[in-house]
Amino acid sequence: MKYIVILGDGMADWPIEELNGRTPLAYAKTPVLDELAGKSEIGLAQTIPEGMKPGSDTANLAVLGYDPKIYYSGRSPLEALSIGAAMKQTDIAIRCNLVTVSDDTLPYEQKTILDHGASEIPTEDAAVLMDAVRAQFGNDVYRFYTGTSYRHLLIWDHGRAAELTPPHDILGRVIGEYLPEEKGLQDMMKRSYDLLNHHPLNLERAGKGLHKANSIWFWGAGTKPALPPFEEKTGKRGAMISAVDLLKGIAIGAGMKVVEVSGANGTLNTNYEGKAEAAVKVLLDEGYDFVYIHVEAPDEMGHQGSVSDKIRSIEYLDDRLIRIVRDRMLASREPFRMLIMPDHPTPIAVRTHTSEPVPYLLYDSTKEQKKIQFYNEEEAAKTGSLIENGYQLIDRLLADQQQDPT
Repeated sequence: MKYIVILGDGMADWPIEELNGRTPLAYAKTPVLDELAGKSEIGLAQTIPEGMKPGSDTANLAVLGYDPKIYYSGRSPLEALSIGAAMKQTDIAIRCNLVTVSDDTLPYEQKTILDHGASEIPTEDAAVLMDAVRAQFGNDVYRFYTGTSYRHLLIWDHGRAAELTPPHDILGRVIGEYLPEEKGLQDMMKRSYDLLNHHPLNLERAGKGLHKANSIWFWGAGTKPALPPFEEKTGKRGAMISAVDLLKGIAIGAGMKVVEVSGANGTLNTNYEGKAEAAVKVLLDEGYDFVYIHVEAPDEMGHQGSVSDKIRSIEYLDDRLIRIVRDRMLASREPFRMLIMPDHPTPIAVRTHTSEPVPYLLYDSTKEQKKIQFYNEEEAAKTGSLIENGYQLIDRLLADQQQDPT
């Protein structure tokens, strides 16, 4: 038996008036998901534990079977594992986004955050700006590392795990009250605007109608993580396919294989087909038992507030990834079980993460069920099935038989 998780980051949403009260997941044309829904177990899972902030870090740990209340030590330390940034026990890792703040004459504290990802800046452009940041602010205390797209990292020697605000939580707001209390971090953020706003690369981007990546933004602080190996915990050899450092870092921390896919970039136009083919290869050709395929696009479109692009990201996921994985696995005649779900909602209305339970679909190629239903938030709620501890959902995926979750 092979085991597959397909994770549409932030795919769940709230009903939207312009979609006649449907969510993007319910509105999108998803013939593959519709067909699977009629043969699968569907329900809701609470991936964000009570009292914890909703995020891809806590939620994806839960989907992989790690109780976030036990194993979560911060988002950035997980990304540090992927980037290869060495951490001491006394270090603090902090996400360093390249963001867009308003280009005006107002003091930094009175500027507005416009885009948490600077028009999804390509990694090669971001690397140029991060080189400038590193040259200006880097030293033995503050070590900067280039990640992917707008997502980068600061390792702070003997730092403090201060409360820091995610930039995607305050889109459109004046930033003053959300700046770090730590003066060193706040000073670097303020000075980064002067460094980056008139950088030649940003002037070139603005000329193309793209947002300038004109400030750094610190958030997601945490300490060095310690995860028990996935294989030791589940008895399955696992692999991770993702474009983002957070998921790669979780995989590295859990001793899973990280599969790199050319053209996988965490955007709407990522290489869906390449991810699908890589997943099939790692299962059928390389003998792995479990593969986790993470797609960032629905979450990014939710943060951007684009209804049409969020719908498109879900349709791409259905046609260009889920369809290929399903068809290739069925053609192989290798029995498999496949879990399809979001990690958390990223509603268009608020453009950030929320904590509601998310819909899951669990398909077993050897035990197809005969049900007439669709896969979306409303249909999942109608089943009355709720897995209250999301980290237990993987036990259902890996179980020999599906059981009633109620």
